[in-house]
Amino acid sequence: MRIVSALAFIVAILFASTAAAQSQQVTAIPAPSDVAAPPADATKTASGLATKVLKAGSGKDHPAKEDLVTIHYTGWTTDGKMFDSSVAKGKPATFGVSRVIAGFSEGIQLMVQGEKRRLWIPEALAYKGQPGRPAGMLVFDVELFDMPNRPPADVKAPPSDAKRTASGLAYKVLKPGINAKRPRATSSVTVHYTGWTTDGKMFDSSVVRGEPSTFSVDGVIKGWTEGLQLMAEGEKTRLWIPENLAYGGKSAPYGMLVFDVELIKIE
Repeated sequence: MRIVSALAFIVAILFASTAAAQSQQVTAIPAPSDVAAPPADATKTASGLATKVLKAGSGKDHPAKEDLVTIHYTGWTTDGKMFDSSVAKGKPATFGVSRVIAGFSEGIQLMVQGEKRRLWIPEALAYKGQPGRPAGMLVFDVELFDMPNRPPADVKAPPSDAKRTASGLAYKVLKPGINAKRPRATSSVTVHYTGWTTDGKMFDSSVVRGEPSTFSVDGVIKGWTEGLQLMAEGEKTRLWIPENLAYGGKSAPYGMLVFDVELIKIE
């Protein structure tokens, strides 16, 4: 399996319309008590968007329009009817900040990782009366988890605390495993991963697609085959894979590749 795909294709797959979301059968989440109108302590922007921080975040960076974000959200109309919710579906959503309604995009850009915020989005910043879409002002509770396209700070080169193997592979454990079980070359594994080139460009991500990948350990690039066998089940590790253990300069992506890999399950 080649671990490469076009980011544009990923984003296209990710973006699901609200109409499609409405068709899914989910359990309704009760609306907040201030769903009918923004309270006095809400902050309003020049555009007319009203927001209120429900839980402070731990991050420092705000998403930009070109970023992807992973969030949990629930949306209601002002009469308290829920029309969409990743929380009710039990799975966070990942999408491009620029690919949603204007008020949602603006609100997300005010947030930092770990933050939960309520947005009151006027119709002019929502669906503008489009048929088949929620009408009027919309209210969303949004929790920002991650910006998965953002590269790690050490994407350019392995840090001093990274370990190296005889082949030239460098790796660093980000989260320890849940047991000592490790895959063999002939094992099948299920993983979540994101890959970047050393200039910080994300080129592939199962996290962004929202579905883990399953494949044979010996069916991927050499650096992956070696790196996976160093990991324990449940472990998350960063791999710096030199070009000779990746695609050998024969095809894109070129150069050293950096992957964050979470080993979910060994078959």
